Amino acid sequence: MHRETIADLLLDRVGDDRPGLRTRERTWTWDEVVRESAARASLLRELRIDGPFHVGVLLGNVPEYVFWLGAAALSGAVIVGINSTRRGAYLEEEVRHTDLRLVVTDEAGLKLLDGLDIGVERDRFLLVDGEDYAARVAAHACEPERDPGVTAATRMLLLFTSGTTGASKAAICSQGRLAALGYANCAKYGVAGDDVTYCCMPLFHGNAVMGLWAPSLAAGATVTLVPAFSASAFLPDVRFYGVTFFTYVGKAIAYILATPERPDDADNTLDHAFGTEASPEDQAEFRRRFGCRLIESYGSSEGSGMVTLAPEGPASALGRPAHAGVVVVDPETRERRPRAVLDEHGRVVNAEEAIGEIVNTEGAAKFEGYYKNDAANAERVRHGWYWTGDLGYIDEAGYIYFAGRSGDWIRVDGENISALLTERVLRRHPRVVAAAVFGVPDPRSGDQVMAAIEIPEGTAFEDLDLPAFLARQADLGTKGAPRYVRVSHALPATGSNKLRKKEMQHDGWRTEDAVYRWAGRGAPRYTPMTAEDKAALRAEFHANGRQRFLP
Repeated sequence: MHRETIADLLLDRVGDDRPGLRTRERTWTWDEVVRESAARASLLRELRIDGPFHVGVLLGNVPEYVFWLGAAALSGAVIVGINSTRRGAYLEEEVRHTDLRLVVTDEAGLKLLDGLDIGVERDRFLLVDGEDYAARVAAHACEPERDPGVTAATRMLLLFTSGTTGASKAAICSQGRLAALGYANCAKYGVAGDDVTYCCMPLFHGNAVMGLWAPSLAAGATVTLVPAFSASAFLPDVRFYGVTFFTYVGKAIAYILATPERPDDADNTLDHAFGTEASPEDQAEFRRRFGCRLIESYGSSEGSGMVTLAPEGPASALGRPAHAGVVVVDPETRERRPRAVLDEHGRVVNAEEAIGEIVNTEGAAKFEGYYKNDAANAERVRHGWYWTGDLGYIDEAGYIYFAGRSGDWIRVDGENISALLTERVLRRHPRVVAAAVFGVPDPRSGDQVMAAIEIPEGTAFEDLDLPAFLARQADLGTKGAPRYVRVSHALPATGSNKLRKKEMQHDGWRTEDAVYRWAGRGAPRYTPMTAEDKAALRAEFHANGRQRFLP
């Protein structure tokens, strides 16, 4: 029987002596996990004051984070995962917006918040590495129970969106939705009680909480924790814990694949993993090298359950629409887009007609909204439909594909260019670890394609021989090659390891990183842009009356 709340899922684990949580230093049974959560729930009830029952957690992936998730579920509190990669005024605004009444952190987190006005007095901070913390928690040891007021509708999480394409918003997630996701993701991604799940994505993000912690709780699988993702530590951790399942984002997979290959890479316990934005090439290479199947799907902190996996389909497809309400439409007219026609390379030949926004015409009621953000809610729910803000298309066989975010189309010489396609092409290069593609203004009209690529230390841009590589990619259209290329050994990324595309687009070719520009005709080449080149390009914008397009 499926439980309706996370609190009930936890209580089902009372008396369960199987390993529930592991670090390098210690193992807790599921029963111990629930009892640790219950003690903190009792402390929460004592500390509750007037106003929203909102608790900010600013910690790495440590056991205390898991215990406080459980405490919130049992007490009816709401966990606000504070993004430890934010800084300054941005962090202050983001946290203050959520009306916290208590902050759980450590000395490192306290330093991060020092001098910021987040609306919480210092005496409302709990430091998990403080001298009296352990004794204070121990004094609240009790038999686990849930607050009588907890129902499926009780809010449990405020999850900040990753903020790769704009300001973050706090997505609401109830206990009922998270519990349902736990069961659904067990079935969808094959998480069972004998799995050992590896939590290397940050617990302040939906990927870890919805994709790993909730299904592990529902199945009774063992959760293993590492403080943060590390490509070099990944395989040693997998072998140490006996990991069978993990969650990821595409950049993390790219980092793992960038580590030196060893003959015994496949000598591990890995079986399957769930994530987003790993290219088809990376999926195939990961399976070849580590013997592990990557399950790509589509979802977000705000909504999920829109795509049914279809392993028999094309490698680049997400699957099939989960029900008749999941469609691709013209965002202006709301008319359904015609089916996409693919050429022999899998490229959409009728992109202008076939690509539109992915919507769920039956999903508005399930969207739980953003906290105190009516404008963002109105953007997501229009005409009674749930609008994802993502582009996609459906092929003639009924498979659905992701085509990028709503801003990922670049208008070049009257043609729409897919930023996502160019990103995938660049990621095929064996020395490109990560890539982001976006439009930048042309000094005369329209836009040009710009790419930001991350390459390993010790690799120079010239080593890539990029013009020759791009010329060999049969599925890259004539307008898809980047006019400008930003080169870095560490591109800016969010706390969940997604590239900050909006930030890089704002910087354009004005970044401090090296930028190369496509020059010449016939057999083009990339040449480095000097300060004089950038000044001349800026003057060209002024000469053509387009200086307004430069930040």
